[in-house]
Amino acid sequence: MAAVLAGCGTLTRQGEEPRSKWTPEEANAWQAQQPWLAGCNYTPATAINQLEMWQADTWDPARIDRELGWAKQLGFTSQRVFLHDLVWEQDRAGFLRRIDQFLAIADKHDMGVMLVLFDGVWDPFPKPGKQREPRPHVHNSGWVQSPGADILKDPARQEQLKSYVQGIIRHFRNDPRVQVWDIFNEPDNPVPQYQDVELKNKAEVALQLLRKAYAWAREVGPSQPITSGVWIGNWGDVTKLSAMEKFQLEESDVISFHCYGNLEEMKRCVENLRRYQRPILCTEYMARPNGSRFDPILGYLKEVGVGAYNWGFVDGKTQTIYPWDSWRTQYTAEPPEWFHDILRRDGTPYKPEEVQYIKSVTRGAQPKRRN
Repeated sequence: MAAVLAGCGTLTRQGEEPRSKWTPEEANAWQAQQPWLAGCNYTPATAINQLEMWQADTWDPARIDRELGWAKQLGFTSQRVFLHDLVWEQDRAGFLRRIDQFLAIADKHDMGVMLVLFDGVWDPFPKPGKQREPRPHVHNSGWVQSPGADILKDPARQEQLKSYVQGIIRHFRNDPRVQVWDIFNEPDNPVPQYQDVELKNKAEVALQLLRKAYAWAREVGPSQPITSGVWIGNWGDVTKLSAMEKFQLEESDVISFHCYGNLEEMKRCVENLRRYQRPILCTEYMARPNGSRFDPILGYLKEVGVGAYNWGFVDGKTQTIYPWDSWRTQYTAEPPEWFHDILRRDGTPYKPEEVQYIKSVTRGAQPKRRN
């Protein structure tokens, strides 16, 4: 597939140079110029999903500035942030301005950003405009997929997404504030909470879109690496990789993965992914009741030079302090142990000792000057 992608330059604009997948040497040279990438999957407390975060009517830069200030105090050097294709369709110029403003706020607080273009998880029927209110005590009750199932299932409509992928990447392809492009989050996740309405052939059509999106991204020639993370298992046996996993691992400039297991499970994942000889980023971890906790996992990831992005930061409208099982088990108050997130809405820690541990690990991980 790399040879095909390398030749996709005929449609680029003047001055753009398409590129093939980075070599391991190029990828490791990129990593040598970065700080240790440590941060979280970030949504402001005032947004239930990507649309509420980015749409003009609910854009909340003051809250974002305040919260990223708290993230800086923890020593974070990066944020993983989800975009949405419907905001692009609504208001392209405004969306680009808001992304630029977000990058400026993050840069002010000495953090770079990983931007996620597509997401295969939660509600498959996103709608622009005013978003619904959270269902009380339910984890991610309003998060939405991008693109929605109606587009994903139709190869012809998938083609409409080319302008979104290339428009966003083209605008920021040489912007040092963007550290990584994450093309598609968990593209083949069957989302059991929506099993009655999920596409039956989701893995197949999501892989179609992922292949296209990688080609579209490389046509634009971004200076930053592109990736899409494997998300289930430990990938120890290459003969058992799915078609999706093979593509993600073989075509990404840098390797990314998710692990919500304990330290031993995390170690197995990292050791198995070393075979690709590329930088490794853990773009989702930390679910306390599952045994995935900052102490000792964050320290381990720093020790072995693997990027670390936990899920969630400030308890807010996503309600990810509640576990996944809150979709079937009724909660009426704060759970006995938070599932995700680090801070309460006023910035105070859920667990002060946990925050002290994070700071002890991130100390000395301050970002290098970006040109």
